[in-house]
Amino acid sequence: MRHQVTVRDTARAVGSGDVPVLATPRLIAWLEAATVVAAAPFLTAGQTSVGTAIRVAHRRATPVGGSVEVVVTEPVAQDGRRLTFAVRALDADGEIVADGEIERAVVDRERFVAALGTRD
Repeated sequence: MRHQVTVRDTARAVGSGDVPVLATPRLIAWLEAATVVAAAPFLTAGQTSVGTAIRVAHRRATPVGGSVEVVVTEPVAQDGRRLTFAVRALDADGEIVADGEIERAVVDRERFVAALGTRD
């Protein structure tokens, strides 16, 4: 997945800093969204996945107008209902913007939502 950094994606805009570069929370959201897609082939009918752990190092600033390519590998670990993905973000020059791991748990969607006591 490729993302173009806009003013709405900056640390200043999301409140995680006061500089006009890609915000770490936005970058992590992009990485996590990519793991949702990567987890889909491991789910059966009625299942979904939820994020449980994020270990990501944001290594390089990306200015407004820059682009970031998000890459997710096949799960590096599968432990029962847990999937751990290696994630990486690269800028237009191929430089590493971020890398790390994101873990997702496979859950029964209806049971998970019901336990919240809310309606979907």
